[in-house]
Amino acid sequence: MMTDPEDYILSHISPEPPHLERLYRHTHLNHLYPRMCSGHLQGRLLSMLVSMIRPMRVLELGAFTGYSALCLAETLPDGGEVHTVEIDDEMEPELTELFATAPGGARVTLHIGDALEVVPGLPGEWDLVYIDADKRRYAEYLDMILPRMRRGGFIIADNTLWDGKVFDTHANHDAQTLGLDVFNRVAASTPGLSTVIIPLRDGLTLIRVDDRP
Repeated sequence: MMTDPEDYILSHISPEPPHLERLYRHTHLNHLYPRMCSGHLQGRLLSMLVSMIRPMRVLELGAFTGYSALCLAETLPDGGEVHTVEIDDEMEPELTELFATAPGGARVTLHIGDALEVVPGLPGEWDLVYIDADKRRYAEYLDMILPRMRRGGFIIADNTLWDGKVFDTHANHDAQTLGLDVFNRVAASTPGLSTVIIPLRDGLTLIRVDDRP
């Protein structure tokens, strides 16, 4: 008998592709903080959102072990591309090999460096942006990408509930919690944005860019 809602959900959604299942296991066996990996449920949601939005140019801030980048690339239209930015240069060899060999990896371009330095040098507009990097700087990332978003494009931000810390008014908050709270407030109050927070895992915010600043 299933008693955990997530167990029930995972057994009643599309299966995790084998290469992503292997990557998820590899992440848990070989990396610190494996919880940072998107995993089956969130990965299927990212893939579904891409199939609905049909973006041609996708930007990801924070690659970690590459799971979410492959999910974003999975259902891209022909000619679509994902640009993922990872600040940890020690991840470069592993990610380069992954994207060279995994299904859909050829659609992913890896950039190593600080997103606030790398992204301004990338040309063009973005149809979809997935933010999953330094929580202290989410508001800065939003300020950076909004002028480059296609009207009608989407921004997805991960970890925006941060284990409930953002709405715990009695705690002495750390910098990550404060950064996420600022982002949540800015995303909800900025004209031209339509915003909803989904209480999935650690919180997932969906933003439609109806108008740019």
